[in-house]
Amino acid sequence: MSSIYRSEEGKNSILEEYEAYVEQLGEGFTREYVETRFGQTHVLLTGPEDGKPLFILQGGNCVNPMTLSWFSSLFKDYRIIAPDTIGHPGYSEETRISARFDSLALWVSDLLDHYKIEKSAFIGPSFGGGIILRLATYIPDRIACSVLVAPAGLAVGSKIKMAQDIVLPLVTYKMTSSPTSLQKIADIMSCSCMKEIDKNIIGKIFKYVSLEQDMPKLTEQDELVNYTSPTLLLVGEKDVFFPADKVIERAQKIIPNVKAIKYDTGHFPSQDVLMQMNQEIQQFLQKNY
Repeated sequence: MSSIYRSEEGKNSILEEYEAYVEQLGEGFTREYVETRFGQTHVLLTGPEDGKPLFILQGGNCVNPMTLSWFSSLFKDYRIIAPDTIGHPGYSEETRISARFDSLALWVSDLLDHYKIEKSAFIGPSFGGGIILRLATYIPDRIACSVLVAPAGLAVGSKIKMAQDIVLPLVTYKMTSSPTSLQKIADIMSCSCMKEIDKNIIGKIFKYVSLEQDMPKLTEQDELVNYTSPTLLLVGEKDVFFPADKVIERAQKIIPNVKAIKYDTGHFPSQDVLMQMNQEIQQFLQKNY
């Protein structure tokens, strides 16, 4: 099996960061491995065992507890099920599966079956939002409601701007390990508010991981014809990858039951924006779940 990591040393360094992040999340977490048709999946669990299930699907090219931490206000009210995405940094199977067809939907379906959950609420930032859209395309009846945060799979930003702001400094960073280049990427992604621990982790992932470049495909209107679940879309006006206006315009055309809110933030939300997002998510779940 080919590894997503460039070296065992790099893998161990990233997993150390993973463990440090889990510690920051506090007590009350358990973890287990679940067998799926695509291989073992490592899952973080927290919240009341009798609470309503809430799947939180991680962002891409990061580690699960990083984006899971964005939604910590929900931990006390829901049974959080947070899998490490197959083929991404973490403890799940390292073999990548296609993000363009039904594979990721079937992977989530296997996890739902394991936990004997017929239908659940979902939250997905970035790549995780794209996974939810794949599930909405192929197995929509498993979604009670969903929250898409700066999601892949709807619309993308300017390729020229991404090349200038992300790709060029990324190439420089990979060649030189320049802190200046990494800081530039972090500032563009977060409007200069990325936490130091997050910057360090993405720096290690840039250096030690063969980055996932197969993003979830842009969703077509006819793919969501059977998806009617309430959907909350939260997006950033300064998101270099998935800019708010383009994403909202596309979502309103193809998602039948969507409420969209945009914030003055980048792809990585600021702490103030995360507080606002969590308030909106709590109200949305209380109403629709």
